[in-house]
Amino acid sequence: MGSDLTLTRGGRTLFEALTVRLGAGEVLVVEGPNGAGKSSLLLTLAGVLHPDSGRVAGAEADAPHLHFLGYGAAVKTRLTVAENLAFWRTMYGPSGIDAAAALDRVGLAHTAELDAGVLSAGQTRRLGLARLLVSRRPVWLLDEPTASLDAAGSRLVAEMIDAHAAQGGGVVVATHEHLPLTANHRSLRLGAPQ
Repeated sequence: MGSDLTLTRGGRTLFEALTVRLGAGEVLVVEGPNGAGKSSLLLTLAGVLHPDSGRVAGAEADAPHLHFLGYGAAVKTRLTVAENLAFWRTMYGPSGIDAAAALDRVGLAHTAELDAGVLSAGQTRRLGLARLLVSRRPVWLLDEPTASLDAAGSRLVAEMIDAHAAQGGGVVVATHEHLPLTANHRSLRLGAPQ
């Protein structure tokens, strides 16, 4: 994914000469305190931020091989829940499961016709997770995917990551929370802010 990556933001070096490799079926859990650079690393791997040095293979923010799910779910609040998924499916391509099945998988089937703007923070996060399912992409970059979720929602995230890895997908996930993963995974710890 990325080799010899160095990124400085706000005068602080967040990571230096960092190489990130991700094979099919692998999960990389990025850990560290607030401000250590976890989100910045994911944004760099997604091609949104450009490293000071190093190279990211195939990094374009709209790269057809990856999904980036940031802290904000990128929900269109004036569209219904179902319309949001239809939008993402049109934008990313219909290679995943249909919207109804995705909503059922994330526990939101009963919200399909509601305006997305009335969802709770946890429901909005689940809608963001459903986006991963309606358009299949081999690499998922997930930034704090359990934010705003209860224990059942956190288990759902772990199950989705495990299922994606079992199908040969790769996942880089930044989290403060322990995820009960069964997939082949390893950890990368980023240090305290300098």
